[in-house]
Amino acid sequence: MSPRRRPAPWLRMVALAVAVLVGSLALWHLGLLDASRLRDATRAAGPMAPVVFMVGYAGLTLFPVPKNVLSALAGALFGLGAGLALVWVAAMVGALVSFLIARAVDGRALDRLTGRHRARVEALLAHHGVASIVAIRLVPVAPFTVVNYVAGLCGVRWRAYAVGTGIGILPGTLAYVAVGAYGLQSPSRVALAGAALLLLMLAGTLWSRRLAGRRTDAD
Repeated sequence: MSPRRRPAPWLRMVALAVAVLVGSLALWHLGLLDASRLRDATRAAGPMAPVVFMVGYAGLTLFPVPKNVLSALAGALFGLGAGLALVWVAAMVGALVSFLIARAVDGRALDRLTGRHRARVEALLAHHGVASIVAIRLVPVAPFTVVNYVAGLCGVRWRAYAVGTGIGILPGTLAYVAVGAYGLQSPSRVALAGAALLLLMLAGTLWSRRLAGRRTDAD
């Protein structure tokens, strides 16, 4: 039996865009993306609301659970600017903690978390520093949490990891937070954010292929 072929990168990008659109429509239909109502509730919760959100988000990045819905929720609760800042900081904290955990433990202890993605992520990260980290963050090659742990396991320098992660997660974070912040109240802004994300993901796909080609030539 021939091995199963992985979906093409462009197909995964289209699937991601469709998932974002369908998810936002479903949440809007259920009344969960009523931004004004959610922000009123957040303001009533007081100054601890953003702190609790950030701690919870950072904690969830340690586990392979979907976090894009939480990014959209941040936009609905705090608006685009504050929501983007909160999610970016929380994601960075979680990514760095995961990276340090991977450095401190036996790699076999993380086999169940990294699973079948590990070899592919290691190949893309090998010997390319910041550029490879940015590319792999832009392209949905593997879940966010898996990339965090594998980067720690395969010896990526922490400065390159931190800089590459900070740059690479920004476009996707902006797109998802914009979905929550504007919902269907401003579909043009959401569409613009989604289009920009897809273009950047395409650029990341091309760049990761170029890096992989360089590695093959070097070997």
